[in-house]
Amino acid sequence: MNRSLHELMDLTGRTALISGGAGHLGSAMGEALAELGANVVLASRDGSQCEAMAARLSDIGPGHHQGIELDVTDKASVTRCVEMLRDNYGGLNILVNNAWSGRKNSWESIQEDDWYYDVDISLNSVFRMVKQCYPLLKGRSGCIVNIASMYGHVAPDYRLYAGTDHANPPSYGAAKAGVLQFTRYLASFLSPDEIRVNALSPGAFPHSITQENEAFMQRLRDKAPLGRLGQPDELKGAIALLTSDAGAYMTGQNLCVDGGWAIW
Repeated sequence: MNRSLHELMDLTGRTALISGGAGHLGSAMGEALAELGANVVLASRDGSQCEAMAARLSDIGPGHHQGIELDVTDKASVTRCVEMLRDNYGGLNILVNNAWSGRKNSWESIQEDDWYYDVDISLNSVFRMVKQCYPLLKGRSGCIVNIASMYGHVAPDYRLYAGTDHANPPSYGAAKAGVLQFTRYLASFLSPDEIRVNALSPGAFPHSITQENEAFMQRLRDKAPLGRLGQPDELKGAIALLTSDAGAYMTGQNLCVDGGWAIW
């Protein structure tokens, strides 16, 4: 018997971990999964911010929501997170690799240490999280969503950034391109364990501090066919699709939510 769309998107009883879960985009993703009934664990280096966001989720969805401290660049921190998930929830159904913190460098200013840091937090951390969470996802029809970027598959237009402090470093796109290929690799090699792996590539979703530069914001708007910037809640539909049974026949894909940025 065919299930209704409501039934397909119901995450009741499933546990989700979102790294960077209290941030600009992670908060909206957490809200979406809570609304669908999941137990949502929000994790980042700012544990108190995650705890505050988890308390807000309790007003949104019926699941058990928790905020914890997690440094995705620290193997021991990831291990503690995985042990908590095993002890408190018995496993994991959904892993969203969203954590990011970057350094605003141009080609001229970037140094080797900057490159290594950006690649570690954007790409190596995804490997680190998947490697340790894999036993919790195995045998549970697990689902992994790696948050990539439009700059993982198209190059930044240097003209957008000229004369601003909002330079896009070469390390960012290189790392995100690696995330996309790693996503395809995992989709293949984890398929025997019935683990689906997809990527979500947001377009321009600038933070509030970036939005203070109105001239730069207008350049970004003009670059997208829809003629505007993305709002965090516009990722809710995409993350709901990729993490629920509504997307059960999707794996190895990169879902772009970029206002059409990459089509021209």
